[in-house]
Amino acid sequence: MGTYVADADRYDSLEYRGCGRSGLNLPRLSLGLWQNFGDDRDLEGQRRILRRAFDLGVFHFDLANNYGPPAGSAETNFGRALVRDLGAYRDELVITTKAGWVMGPGPHQRGGSRKYLLSSLDRSLTRMGLDHVDVFYSHRPDPDTPLEETMGALHQAVVSGRAVYAGISSYGPSLTRRAAAVMRDLGTPLVVHQPSYSMLNRWVEDGLLEAASDEGMGVVAFSPLAQGLLTSRYLGGEVPEDSRAGVGRPSWRENMLTEEVLGRARALNQIAAERGQTLAQMAISWVLRDQGPRTVTTALVGASSVEQLEQNLRAVEHTEFSDEELRDIDRWAVDSDVNIWWGATASKE
Repeated sequence: MGTYVADADRYDSLEYRGCGRSGLNLPRLSLGLWQNFGDDRDLEGQRRILRRAFDLGVFHFDLANNYGPPAGSAETNFGRALVRDLGAYRDELVITTKAGWVMGPGPHQRGGSRKYLLSSLDRSLTRMGLDHVDVFYSHRPDPDTPLEETMGALHQAVVSGRAVYAGISSYGPSLTRRAAAVMRDLGTPLVVHQPSYSMLNRWVEDGLLEAASDEGMGVVAFSPLAQGLLTSRYLGGEVPEDSRAGVGRPSWRENMLTEEVLGRARALNQIAAERGQTLAQMAISWVLRDQGPRTVTTALVGASSVEQLEQNLRAVEHTEFSDEELRDIDRWAVDSDVNIWWGATASKE
């Protein structure tokens, strides 16, 4: 690859929106590096995806300390891409990371303590070669740490200059309101919440979208494809060897792929075809649909190739749904026990 020069028309490709009651703007689709950016993937392929994403208007790149495999490698590889390709555009990029899930052995490699969050952030910055990230998240609630301590660590990350904004992920509605109140008192408002949300995982509609709106927070929806269930990969009932189910990733549970879930996915696939979309495209479009003040700010999509990235980004071309389409979708878009983060979400309300 030669010297990378970003497409001059990159901001014409995607709409972007304000994030809650802040000045932060995010593209309607953002790139998540949860999968496909660890050491098990070709670095040159990763660079191609990142470059193409930015050329198409995706300037928000979402990471966490434990993304890989192995844990930490996605941040390291992203840092390499910054050095070789995207570093010249750092002021245009929104780079986010998180800490909360298990990163290593011992009591201070997980949870929401001040010690873990701030030491993890320092290590994330080192891996990426940055002096700050744009958003630092508490990745999950921690029932063993006072909420005030966790929020105090986020506040310290911002006032120390290591993060520009603070956010939370997978917090339930009442805990979100409590966390927002603590942060307001500290003078560092929470600007964003990152929950899982898909047609097979609708828990956020039971109070969380409303809480985020009330508290002035934007919503970054992750796993809009329900970890691949809302794609064409499993519709035939077989498990591809290179799929998440096939390779046995920790983020996959065997009971996810049931005949009942497959039946719902096939019915949704038929609706998507009638709309002129793939199932994956419709699933993303649905997450981004207009819900008034509760509308999702951006959805995180992954990509294992440039072609998959381009297909996913086409979802923003058709986010309007008729009332009839929404009624048809609601018959099949029901919670399907795919929220593997529920235990953390519900652990501390």
